[in-house]
Parts: sequence; structure tokens; C-alpha cells
Amino acid sequence: MYLVTAEEMQEMDRLTITSFGLPGRILMENAGRGVTQSILTNFPNCHEKKIGIIAGSGNNGGDGFVVARYLAQKGIQTSVFLLASSEKLKGDAAENYKLLSVLQIPVYEILTIDSWETLTTSVLEQDIWVDALLGTGLKSDVKGFLRDVIQQINQLNKPVIAVDLPSGIDTNSGQPLGEAMKAYATVTFAFPKIGHVIYPGVDYTGKLEVVDIGIPTYISEEVSPRQFLLTPDEIQHNLHDRPGDIHKGKTGHVFVLAGSYGKTGAAVLSSMAALRAGAGLVTLGIPESLNPILESQLLEAMTLPLPETIYGVFDVAALDTIVAFASAKNCLALGPGIGTHHQTVELVSQLLSQITIPMVIDADGINCLTKSNLHLLKHLKKPAVLTPHPGEMARLINESVADIQQNRIHYARYFAETYNVHLVLKGARTVIAHPDGRVFVNPTGNSGMAQGGMGDVLTGLIAGFIAQGMSQEQATHVGVYLHGASADQLFKTVGPYGYLASEVINQIPHEIQRILSINQHQTSLKDLSSYTIQL
Repeated sequence: MYLVTAEEMQEMDRLTITSFGLPGRILMENAGRGVTQSILTNFPNCHEKKIGIIAGSGNNGGDGFVVARYLAQKGIQTSVFLLASSEKLKGDAAENYKLLSVLQIPVYEILTIDSWETLTTSVLEQDIWVDALLGTGLKSDVKGFLRDVIQQINQLNKPVIAVDLPSGIDTNSGQPLGEAMKAYATVTFAFPKIGHVIYPGVDYTGKLEVVDIGIPTYISEEVSPRQFLLTPDEIQHNLHDRPGDIHKGKTGHVFVLAGSYGKTGAAVLSSMAALRAGAGLVTLGIPESLNPILESQLLEAMTLPLPETIYGVFDVAALDTIVAFASAKNCLALGPGIGTHHQTVELVSQLLSQITIPMVIDADGINCLTKSNLHLLKHLKKPAVLTPHPGEMARLINESVADIQQNRIHYARYFAETYNVHLVLKGARTVIAHPDGRVFVNPTGNSGMAQGGMGDVLTGLIAGFIAQGMSQEQATHVGVYLHGASADQLFKTVGPYGYLASEVINQIPHEIQRILSINQHQTSLKDLSSYTIQL
């Protein structure tokens, strides 16, 4: 499912009007009707309520005028609060504004905070607000009395339905620009916007509903956005039931290089996650002195003791054994808990130039790369999967964590394109970027995952799916989605936090079964004229 930028949506609108020939006023009419239907669905008793529409001078305000007209025609008490001069209205917005007087809909024209405050009684009387103030075109911080009005609306604690995008949210980053409206629900048009589905925009968007306003498919494909939202139907498409006569030799062998003194848990979690993903065989390469510990922990996986330093971490002397052993395996998971001793850093550096199978590199594997030469990633036999958290990503590209978090899609895409890798930037709304610049945002997962070991689980999952024959791209999508979906199920059944990474692992097969059991003939989200996205 496309995720669009403000510029991409504007281009789709333009082409629909100029190339396809559908007038802008029809698009506005469809948008307003869709918002009205959402209000009626979300508030079945809205005929008993007063609804205030806060509007601006642009097309977002024009959408609001259409909503006011539809609500009034249904006998719902509706008032419009226009935070601009009516003389500034143009085009379709101006034409829809004229119709308000015909229906005798009260309109308050407000140009200052003082004139807003004179309407305190009318403001407080409204039970539901429709935010049609700023929309997707905002580029700079909200200032002056508009900022004050948004603050006051938020403080009223009344439900707000945002038209297209909560006012004050940056369409392309999800960041609040000065001040932003907190919506109970947002009704957007044609496609979700990036700012709806990444934090902090998620918290302002509320429940997200997408309405078809008539953009032809060929136009959206012509604009061809490079951002997408992962959906259950895509994940289902990449998961398959197995033939009855399959055996472990046909379901993939994962080689995990993980663990060091004090960090054996990371090795266990990665190995078990690969098995829960369905890999037929898993072998864990471990510093030799730790082998007794790991053998007692891993009943279903095999172990390969390897040369170590006196500090209980991998020694570069293990190189030849690792390369030879890996050559006949299907995927190498490299990094969880291996440490960053200089011998281990050298080992990782040399492995990059000699390993010929797909690799998933995580945690200390990434930290070792940071200490060596990132350019080695460009020359791998197959593009690797890297799974950094924001701190690791910041070290990779020498930026601050704050910058990474404010520009997650930008930095993920930059790194994937520059170094020819599949980049999984973990965190709330994990971002997956591919070497060709396409970016996918994952909607699953919750705050209970803010606990050690979760990343180790993801490494094993992705490696397990690659070993079974998925491409690196497919495995990142399926692994990331199921990782979050499994945690979401634990959120429901165990509690909002306190569940463990090992419990997420055990939930994985249940989530695979749930996805596989979704009705194959169920209408895909992209085929619906209106649908709600669970954020």
C-alpha cells in the first residue's frame, strides 16, 4: 500500500484534474462526503450533538465546508469557524463557502485571538470538532493565533475528526510544526501519508480512515511513490503451507555467529527465533569456552565451538573454520552479543569479503562494521540485511540519535542506497529500506517491546525466513511484521509490558497460523473504497 508525501499527493490531484479530466470540485465533494460518513459512523448519536468545523482558507477548509453542508442537510447542528478572511478564499473552496449561506449554516469569521475568545460560549457548546484548518500543505511552524486556537481545541478534550491530516503535522515526517491538533480520528484521501504512520504523527492521527475520492489507479502508478505500508495481505502472500513430504534438509540451515562471555542470551534468542521461523536446522557458532553453557540451553539447535581470545570473544583465528562451515549453509546471522574486541572487529571485516551466502548483520556485528570499513558492504556477494536500532544507526553514519529519529525514512533510504543493503531501522514503526530506494513502514509492534533481547529475536526470524528460500526483501517484511504482531498479541493477552523476548519467540508460530488462515478471498485493503488502518 502506497504511503505518499505531500508533493506526491499534490501531483496525483493535479494529474487527475488536468490529465484525467475530473474537476477539482468533484474531488472536494468526494472528500467532504467521505469525512461526513466517517463522522456518522464514529458518532451514531451525532444528531444529538453540536459539531464545530474549524476551517482555513485553503482546500482543506473547502473540504470542511462540504462536510458542513452534508451535516446540516442531515439536520445536525453545525457551525463553521473560519480562521481567515472569506475574501481570501479561492476556487473550489470559495464556491463551497457560498453554499453555506444558502443553507443558513452559522459561520464565524475569526482573524485574531481576541475575536476567537469573544466566541467562548459558542466554542464550549460544540461536542465534536472537525479540523479542516491546515491539511497537508503546511511547510513551516504554526504561529500566532492559529497556534493558540489549536492549543485551546486540544485542551477542550472534545473528540476531533481531522480532515486529511491533523493541522500542524508535517506530512512527510510526522513531526509537529510548532503546535498540532490531537485527533480522535483522521480521514485522509486516496492513500495514507507518511506523517500518519510514523511517530510522533501516529499519536496525533488517532484512528486512520482512508477514503477513495476518485484518483485513477494509472495516475497513482504514474506518480509511483517509493514508500509503502506493510499489510497483512502482503505478508500472507509470502507465507506458504508446506508439502506433506518435506524434511529438515529442505527447510533451510541457519548459521548463527553470536554470543560472548556475559552475552550468551543473545545467542540463544537468535537461534531459537530462527527455529520458530521454521528453519529446518540451526547451528550456533560460539566462543569455545561457552559451548557447555549453550549446549545446555539449546536442545533443538546444534553448536560449533570456535577459537576465542582470553576475553571469551571470537578470535580472528576462527575465520577459516567459519568460512568453510558457512559455505554450505543458507544464511548467516552475524552479531548478537559478539562484542567489539579488536580481534572480533578484524574477524567481521574479513568475513565480509569471504562469505558468499546471505547475511543478517545485527548488534555488535554492526558496531564492528562502524569500527572498520563500511565500504566493504558495497562489495558483498549478496546484499546484506542490517538491523540497527537508532543508536547503532547514529554510529553508522555519525549523526545524533535525535536526527535519526526525526528523519527515519530519509536516513534508512540513504544508507540502503549508498551501501547496497537492506536496512531495517528498528524502533516504533520500524522502517525497512531496500537498495533501490523503496521504503516500507511496519504498523505492528508496541511499547512493551522496549526490552532487551527483542532485536536478537528479529535477527533470528529474518535469517530463518531467508534460509527457507525467501528473498532478503521478503524476509525483512515477513520477519518485521510477525515480530511486531506477536508482541501485539502478547500485549492483549499478557499485558502492556513485562512479557519477554522469549515469549515473543514462542508466539511466532501462532501468528504465522493466523496470517495463513486469513480468508484468501477477503477483499484486499487497496480494493476498498474506504478502509480503516489500525495504527
